[in-house]
Amino acid sequence: MAQSLIRQIEGMEALDGVCHRLSGLVGRVTGAEKVKNALSGTWLGHPLHPVLTDVPIGAYVMASVLDVTAGPAGAGAARRLVGVGLLATVPTAASGASDWSDTYGPERRVGVVHAVCNATASTLQAASLVARRKGRRGVGAVLSGIGLGFTLSSAYLGGHLSLVRGVGVNHTAFQPTVGQWTDVAALSDLGDGKPLRVTAGGVPVVLVRRGETVHALSAVCTHAGGPLDEGEIRDGCIRCPWHGSEFRLTDGAAVRGPAAVDAPRWDTKVDDGRVQVRSA
Repeated sequence: MAQSLIRQIEGMEALDGVCHRLSGLVGRVTGAEKVKNALSGTWLGHPLHPVLTDVPIGAYVMASVLDVTAGPAGAGAARRLVGVGLLATVPTAASGASDWSDTYGPERRVGVVHAVCNATASTLQAASLVARRKGRRGVGAVLSGIGLGFTLSSAYLGGHLSLVRGVGVNHTAFQPTVGQWTDVAALSDLGDGKPLRVTAGGVPVVLVRRGETVHALSAVCTHAGGPLDEGEIRDGCIRCPWHGSEFRLTDGAAVRGPAAVDAPRWDTKVDDGRVQVRSA
């Protein structure tokens, strides 16, 4: 039943207008390089949002556990847990919104419902905190319980986005290793600073010649699978044409989000005018 409901949400094209306006707003707020890198987890080497979600979910779950099992004796601890969850919601929501602004179609529709569920949960938890501070522990516990239901529903949608739709996963994770030198192109085919897409062992690779040096990276952007060979070269990096992620040519390091994972680098050599590559 849950999957049937998600499929209905994925097909709700009526949400596209709202999604487009919201994503444009989020994109403007989070578009600066330092902001995007911070929220994407580029500095961490791992998407930031999944890490942060554990804090509010854990805090809300434990608050409800104390409400049920500890009674009045656990009232103070439960109240503090709700407060911690609300504080943690701010960076969690910011990182999630940044990630969501780079999605499209079905993923964007599910993502906005995911956000609405989280916003509803936060509102209920805030009301619970107010009630608890006024000594109305029972009301606070009920509000937290309902809020937790919305949080868990939202978490299910988030899991669907990551594990079913592949949002935020490394799109080069399952590329095979090519251990032998593989001939892929003539050196004369490479214009200086002009990306060229080739294939080695079934893996798409982008070659970039800079003077006498040939750099090679996997041609699939780790963030969302964009074609790096269609991107531009600037400041020693190649920029993905889809969302603007940038990877350093020398080592594949992600230097600008939304990508949080480095691009796989390939070893290169030139033999008798032919470029050969292998997995680094």
